[in-house]
Amino acid sequence: MSDVEAVDQLSAIKDQIYAEVGKVIIGQKQVVEELLIALLSGGHCLLVGVPGLAKTTLIQTLARTLDLSFGRIQFTPDLMPSDITGTDVLEEDADGRKAFRFIKGPLFAHIILADEINRTPPKTQAALLQAMQEHAVTAGGETMHLDEPFFVLATQNPIEQEGTYPLPEAQRDRFIFELWIDYPDQSEEEDIVRATTSVAKAEVQKVVDAAQLVALQQLVRRVPVADHCIRYAVELVRASRPTNSQAPDYVREMVNWGAGPRASQYLVLAAKARAILAGRHSVAVEDIRAVALPVMRHRIVVNFHAEAQNINAQGLVERLLADIEPES
Repeated sequence: MSDVEAVDQLSAIKDQIYAEVGKVIIGQKQVVEELLIALLSGGHCLLVGVPGLAKTTLIQTLARTLDLSFGRIQFTPDLMPSDITGTDVLEEDADGRKAFRFIKGPLFAHIILADEINRTPPKTQAALLQAMQEHAVTAGGETMHLDEPFFVLATQNPIEQEGTYPLPEAQRDRFIFELWIDYPDQSEEEDIVRATTSVAKAEVQKVVDAAQLVALQQLVRRVPVADHCIRYAVELVRASRPTNSQAPDYVREMVNWGAGPRASQYLVLAAKARAILAGRHSVAVEDIRAVALPVMRHRIVVNFHAEAQNINAQGLVERLLADIEPES
């Protein structure tokens, strides 16, 4: 199958995925699309939202639709690294010989739900770093590769911050998107109540499998992108850095640290995935602008001047998008 045919096929597959997820998840279409973009890009996601917005259900449903194994880790203050990666146990065979055997932890799955990742100490948070970056786990001096595709989808509760351990910037930077999940509107909430308080249970059908998803990830990387699109993505990211001579005055005044080069890479990669999901065979500037908020807002650290004016990273990215014009 040619790449052109694969893009056309993906457009049909996308509609099937939305339909299957929609059997369980009412509304949140933009979040589902952004999750799919992240998965096709091979990136990990941070999901931020108050409790009760079906974040866990959404991820479980997506895993079933994509025929991927699913592992959930509830992060707590007493969680140890070996609780998620696995541990060696001493076993004795029938002849009395003893040997260590590695018992895999919940990290050995295609999709990992890291629930409330900011509630566990940095030592355990750091145990995810190798898995997220290298798709491998090292235990007992042996490195074991994780099955592909591998995604970490981590949730955070934005309300309660007491007793939490905020993710360090180096780890936040490894997530391609930070997705914000908001309350449904009234009609959607009525549908949610109607669906979840009845005896009917939706049956989700599998649309693609792991091998097909890996092939689609490779397809994303083959999507062509023009130089002016790359230039715009880099200019947008560089404008968020207060040390850059071309940065706007408000960035120099309100930002401590801007987005790094990984943001530029993820802007282009996510734009490629968005383009082929829309059935297009090349990237447009509008694709980059559409993914700029989820890519950049968790990579910009504002200072007290911004906080005093109730301005956050989201507002700064929106202002940059309004001020920095792409090439005509």
